[in-house]
Amino acid sequence: MTELVANLRGEARWIVQDTVTMAWRNLIVTTRSPELLTFVTIQPIMFVLLFVYVFGGAIQTGGSYTDFLMPGIIIQTVLFGTGQTGVGLADDLSKGIVDRYRSLPMARSAVIAGRVLGDMARNMFVVGVMLAVGLTIGFRFHGGVVGAIALPFYAIFFSIAFHFMMAYFGARSGTAETANVASFLVIFPITFLSSAFVPVETMPGWLQPVAKANPMTYGVNTARSLAQGGPITEDLLFSIAWIIGLTAVFAPLAVYQYRRAS
Repeated sequence: MTELVANLRGEARWIVQDTVTMAWRNLIVTTRSPELLTFVTIQPIMFVLLFVYVFGGAIQTGGSYTDFLMPGIIIQTVLFGTGQTGVGLADDLSKGIVDRYRSLPMARSAVIAGRVLGDMARNMFVVGVMLAVGLTIGFRFHGGVVGAIALPFYAIFFSIAFHFMMAYFGARSGTAETANVASFLVIFPITFLSSAFVPVETMPGWLQPVAKANPMTYGVNTARSLAQGGPITEDLLFSIAWIIGLTAVFAPLAVYQYRRAS
């Protein structure tokens, strides 16, 4: 029994080391592709400026629209950032890099987990940039120091399930272009059918139940409560339930599809 426990610990340590190694490799690739980091940073900044200075005057939220918008933009940014998980994985598969991994004594699951971990680290940097931009144009935290500290970490936590979802699409798609389209077709509608940009109450009556049940709405409402204060328990619990449920479905599917593809 003692030997079995020792073997399991050794295997777990091996998987963790492989995952960290793959995450570091993906971060190095990102630093060598500054145009990618520039694009994923510029896009959300453009959204912020567009909604605040073009649409903001026409959208009534009962307070500062900038304070209302920024949590939604942050959640939207990390979700769009998950698309790179699928695109990067599909690109590795199409270029034959995965064949090299197969010849190495490493855990197959580490390729998926390392990709997710590396992309989450990149997203944390982008969230930091978004907060700096928001503070520059008037965004302020009214929910206390704890909420301000918790917001970026919650945003990254919320994205975990979507990273695995996009990894599944990437392993299944076969090409980076197809993976990019698949991620857009998922993230775009759930972003705009949520409370990210406008209050759900302003939507048509038939659309409100869809928007309220949207996992993005629970994520945005939780982020907004962290930033601005207010009730958080219900939205937080529902968002956690969505995260656990989606991760439980797509993490095994991503690993399975990756093994088939490789």
